[in-house]
Amino acid sequence: MNKSIERLLLMSDSEVLGLNEQAAVGVPRQPERSQVSHLLRHFLERFFNHETASPDGDAKARLVLIACAAGLPPFVVAIYLWPAYHAFIRVAVPGSEAIVPGPPPYWVQVNQHLFFVVYSFVAMGIATVFQWDLFFPDLLDVLVLNTLPIPNRQLFFARITAIAVLIAGFLFDTNVLATLVLPEAIDPPSLPGFLAGHVLATVASGMFAAALVLALQGVLLFVFGERWFRKISLPVQGGILAVLLLTLLLFPVYSGATAGVLGSGGKAAWWFPPFWFVGIYQRLMEGPSALPVHTQLAKLGCELTLGTIALAFLVYPLAYRRRVSQLVEGGNVRSRRNIMMPPLEKLLHITVLRPPLRRAVFHFIGQTLLRVPRYRIYLVLYGSVGVSLVAATVVRFAAAHGQVHVEVIASGIRAAIGIVPLWTLVGLRVAFTSSGNRQGNWIFRNVHGRPPQFVTALEMLSAARIWAFACSAIVTLTAVVLFRVIAPSELLTLPATAAQLLLAVGLCVVLADAFFLNVTTVAFTGEPQQEPPNLAFTILKYFLFFQPVVAFAAVIPVWIGHSLVRFSLVAIGFTAAHFILQARHHEVVKEYCLHDSSQDGEGERLWDLLGQSSRRRG
Repeated sequence: MNKSIERLLLMSDSEVLGLNEQAAVGVPRQPERSQVSHLLRHFLERFFNHETASPDGDAKARLVLIACAAGLPPFVVAIYLWPAYHAFIRVAVPGSEAIVPGPPPYWVQVNQHLFFVVYSFVAMGIATVFQWDLFFPDLLDVLVLNTLPIPNRQLFFARITAIAVLIAGFLFDTNVLATLVLPEAIDPPSLPGFLAGHVLATVASGMFAAALVLALQGVLLFVFGERWFRKISLPVQGGILAVLLLTLLLFPVYSGATAGVLGSGGKAAWWFPPFWFVGIYQRLMEGPSALPVHTQLAKLGCELTLGTIALAFLVYPLAYRRRVSQLVEGGNVRSRRNIMMPPLEKLLHITVLRPPLRRAVFHFIGQTLLRVPRYRIYLVLYGSVGVSLVAATVVRFAAAHGQVHVEVIASGIRAAIGIVPLWTLVGLRVAFTSSGNRQGNWIFRNVHGRPPQFVTALEMLSAARIWAFACSAIVTLTAVVLFRVIAPSELLTLPATAAQLLLAVGLCVVLADAFFLNVTTVAFTGEPQQEPPNLAFTILKYFLFFQPVVAFAAVIPVWIGHSLVRFSLVAIGFTAAHFILQARHHEVVKEYCLHDSSQDGEGERLWDLLGQSSRRRG
């Protein structure tokens, strides 16, 4: 075997050299790389090693986790399609009493193809939105890279290349596993046509989503400038994420309308991008025998995808140049306080924030959330997921004569009243207990000691629970008011409204107590864990807690009905649960203070013993 091929396969030298031979070889030389190559590696590393993606600096582990999470869902769906196309499942043929084994009906197969297109569309859109702030230079790039002897053209070319590599790599990772399994799972009649349709449709869908987000960002940055772009960036990101997640979560709902919309050639198909790429899928897979609507949608999808990519290429240099020039020139940014805040703060000060220490920590939490971008992005991500979950619970679609009708179900609104406070408090707890920003820890430790006294610790920890309760209550009550605009008449009666308000406030109180029961550190000042938490176990824990809360929210308003006695029992139950959890929280804080004080005492005695031994030696 050739030595070069052997080294390539073994990823090492073919011979084990002795120490003398290794010394004779000399110092290994690093391969020479051009400036563009170094910049490309730098930009690609920053895509995964920034404070939002990896606050603890473990970028490689996050990269592997993201790669597995992105590629597994279509892979699992492709595996589960195998029984549907083989003799394990028998499908009744419409219009006939005979039951024969065979593949699913035509429109069921179209919906299966639609899933892979939708997933590629959503995954690439989310990945592009998540890297939103890194596609254009920031102030650090301007202050560091522009001072080096690097031509601006090379900086621009390296950044564009890094963006292209990121999009291509994520697109490959998202679709490659399913593409390898699907031919064996469904046994297509024409393998080349199927592979061409699947690959081109999923690639075009993902490219359209990524190019659309990139073009939108470039247009906003070029039109509004750096100052206004920073103000509208987070709401735009949240809106895009909510729409993308809603598209994926509502797939089981609107997939039932696919046959009615595409079969009748309704206009709704022209406004839903995944249908364009399903047209590409079916046209390449079926050939000339495909339905005319598939040919028309395939043509529209190709034209709009190429047009969106061209728009992104056209607007990116203009936005890039304006971003760099405004970062160099700077801007006069004025901070204007919301006129609604002083009355609200005054009300809080005379009610739940009367102790000065609790008031100080409360305002520390609010200022930190407003000033640290990573926490704001976390809240935007959780808010987007919450909006999509609520919409998927409340909305149903129905197709008739090529028209899509949206229906709102009462049970979904009742369940959504439980989803809103639960998901809001989950996001706030994740942000409060995050260990990525511990600059404020020293002031609490120096002023109050470590650990502080029990009363002091209780006051500081109560501020986080009050902040979370106030935020979740505002969000939940706002959602209840908005639900009344679309709610059916059965939810607009006085008893139903009272039951919804009781459920909203009660869940906010009890869930805030439950989520912050074992939190023993001031918000944003926690130390990083020595061992990273098990992500699968964490998701399973929240999932198991999610189901009972949503079921409780859906059942309790119906159970209360028009009964004042049941209404009172539910109110008493919420009050009792609040006092029980609050008493348990006092015990947890007391144990924390006693445990840490004993450890600190042991440490001080150890230092005393070391000092005494050193004096004796002296």
